[in-house]
Amino acid sequence: MARTYLDFERPLAALDARIETLARGGDTAEQRRTEAERRRLARRVAAGLTAWQRVQLARHVDRPQTLEYVEGFCDDFFELHGDRAFRDDPAVVAGVGKTPQGPLVIVGHQRGHGTRDRVRRSFGMASPEGYRKAVRAFELAERLGMPVVTFVDTQGAYPGVGAEERGLAESIARSLQTMATLRVPIVTVVIGEGGSGGALALGLADRVLMQEYACYSVISPEGAAGILYHNQGRKDVARAAEALRLTAQDLLRAALVDELVPEPMGGAHRRPARAIAKVSERVRWHLHDLAGQRVRDLLGKRHARYREIGAHTT
Repeated sequence: MARTYLDFERPLAALDARIETLARGGDTAEQRRTEAERRRLARRVAAGLTAWQRVQLARHVDRPQTLEYVEGFCDDFFELHGDRAFRDDPAVVAGVGKTPQGPLVIVGHQRGHGTRDRVRRSFGMASPEGYRKAVRAFELAERLGMPVVTFVDTQGAYPGVGAEERGLAESIARSLQTMATLRVPIVTVVIGEGGSGGALALGLADRVLMQEYACYSVISPEGAAGILYHNQGRKDVARAAEALRLTAQDLLRAALVDELVPEPMGGAHRRPARAIAKVSERVRWHLHDLAGQRVRDLLGKRHARYREIGAHTT
C-alpha cells in the first residue's frame, strides 16, 4: 500500500524508498544500516513535533478508524443502523460486539476511507440522527447490562442547516445526559481528532484514554485562529494549536484524560495492527478494572469526575 507523507515526514520518504529497493535487491547488510538510520531520524522527528504537527498526524488519512478497532477488538460485531426517527447516519458506527470477556456495545465516529466513502460519512461529522443512534445503542447497553466503549474521531458535529433544523444541539445534549446517567461502565478512546461538542457527545465516560498523537479540543486550530487572530494562515493556525493545549500530553497533565496510549513510531497509521492491539489491551484492562463496581459507586465517581473539571482553588 502506498504511504502518504506529511510535509514534516518528507525526510523519511527517501529512506523508506531506499529500504524497499534494498529489500528487493537482497542487500541485507545495507538494508539494516538504512533501517537504523531511519529509526534515528524518526525519533528526531517525533521528538520535535509541534502541536500543529500532532494535529496533522491525528487527521492522517491512513490512520485506523473505529471499524478497524472493532475488527481488532471483537470476535464478531453486529452493527445497528438508524435512529428510528429520520435516517441512518454513516458518520457514527454503533453496534454490539462479542469479545472473549463478554458482549459490549461499541459506538464511534467513522471518517471513511477513500473520497467516496469519506463524503458518504460526512468525514466523520455526525448529524442529529448519528447521536440519536448512539443514544439508542447506549440505552440497549443499559437494558442488557453490557459495558460501553466509544471511539472519538471527528472535527465536530456536521454544521449544515439541515442538521440544525433537526435538532443538532438537542441530540448532543441528549447523548451527554444519557452517558452521564448510564448504569454500566463506559470507556472512551480518542483515536484521532476530538473536536468540540461533536466529540464530547461520545466522550463522557468513566475512563478516557487518548492515543499518543491524538488531539482533543473545544475548537479546531483553524477555527480558533479565525476568531483569535482573524487569520487562518499557516503560522496563525500553528500558533492557535499551541495555545489550545490540545495534545494528548497536555490533556494528561491537566488530568482531563486518564491514560496516554503509546503509538508506533511515526503514528498509528504506520503500523495499524500494533496500534490497534495496544488500544485493545488497554481498553480490556480498564473494563476489567471497572467491572463489578456497584452502580451507585460507578455513577458517583463519574459525576464527581466531571464536577471537578476546571475547579479553581485559592
